[in-house]
This record gives sequence, C-alpha cells and structure tokens, in this order.
Amino acid sequence: MAETIQKRQVILDTETTGINTADDHRIIEIGCVEMIGRRLTGQTFHQYINPQRDIDAGAIEVHGITNEFLADKPLFADIAEDFLRFIDGAELIIHNAPFDVGFIDHELAKLDGELRRVNTIASVLDTLKMARDKHPGQKNSLDALCKRYEVDNSNRELHGALLDAEILADVYLAMTGGQVSLTLTAEEVAETVTENKNDAELGQIKTRQPLTVLRATDEELAAHQAMLEKVNESSGGNCVWLAEK
Repeated sequence: MAETIQKRQVILDTETTGINTADDHRIIEIGCVEMIGRRLTGQTFHQYINPQRDIDAGAIEVHGITNEFLADKPLFADIAEDFLRFIDGAELIIHNAPFDVGFIDHELAKLDGELRRVNTIASVLDTLKMARDKHPGQKNSLDALCKRYEVDNSNRELHGALLDAEILADVYLAMTGGQVSLTLTAEEVAETVTENKNDAELGQIKTRQPLTVLRATDEELAAHQAMLEKVNESSGGNCVWLAEK
C-alpha cells in the first residue's frame, strides 16, 4: 500500500505544428496534471509555445491553435527548465507516447548545453499500448476509450493539451481498475510525505527545487477566453468552464 501512495505520476499531452519531427515540426502546447497515489493533486503545468514556424492547416483543424495566437508566446527554451522540473522523477502517462516523447526530445535537442532526453528524466507509460494489449482489434483512440470506459469527454470538440491530459487521467484510472478523479488534498499530501520520509523515491520529490508558477498575462487570459467561447460555440453551448463562471 505504501508503494502505491508514494508513486508520483504526470499525465502529459502536447499539441504540435504537424505530425513529423523530420520536417522540423514543433511543440506549441504542453499540458500536464500531477497524480500521487492514484489521486489528482491539483498541480498542473500548462504552457503555449511559439514554434517559430507556421502551423499546418490540418493541425489547426485538430486543435484550433493559430499562428497569430502563438506569436507572443514564449519559446520552448524559455520554459524548458520549468517543464523539466515538473516531470523530473515522475512516471509519465501518455497516450501514444512515442509521438509526444519524440517531439519533446526534438525540442530538447535544440537547446544549448548538454543533450537531455525524456527517458533520462522520467519513466514513460504508453496508454495506447496498454489499451491495444487489453482490447486487441478494437479502436483505442482517446475518444474510443472514453466511450468504452464511460468517461465524459463531451467538451472535447477541439484537442487541447491540458484538457486531453485531464481526460486521459480519468481514462487511465478506469483502465487500471481504480478510482477516478479523486483529488488528493494538501493535508493528505503532507501526511504522505511525513509517513514515507525515509523512502528514496519520495525523497527525490521532497528535495527537488520548488516549481515555478507561471501566471497568465492579461493578453493570454483574453486569448484563453476567446478559445473557450469558440469551444462553447462548437459544442452548442456546453463548455463547462464558461458555465462555471
């Protein structure tokens, strides 16, 4: 039981300018949610990124993110250290992991200094491979898994890295037979750290540098609001984020 409580997992998704790093396509959005002991902690990492190149028209149709929207966003190099600190030592849960890991490694290879790769920073679990092993011969896209495991994805008119990571967290918990969407409170996190303070794995979590919180600018908040309104229009007025305001 203690081993389960200790485990830190990060559910991760990216959006990109296209589908092939060989054509120097780049990451334009990263979304991560943290889970400890199969419970969401409320800690997230979310960042839009200026790719310094045009986005393929087909990619825009999938995620709705435009070149104009990203024009004033930071470069990957500007957010890389904060991102790497967030995933450091975790088990990354990714749907079609080779795609996202390949793009992250592509970005890391462009940075100055020592070459780093995802598999030297975190371990990786591919939920697409897991789903194919569990359901051979069936559709195993994220949407298909949501339907199979009765996970609500009604707000997923367009792909978005943070939204898809949150949905994947629910799908992963359902696939592995555990509770879904239970949030770990701050008090429970503190108890977990205290009870397991001598564990080496947890020690890595305790001793890492504090995570930097990136606050959205007024321009980013306005752009986010515009995106929500676009999703709301596409979904026939069913955008829960707008409904909650």
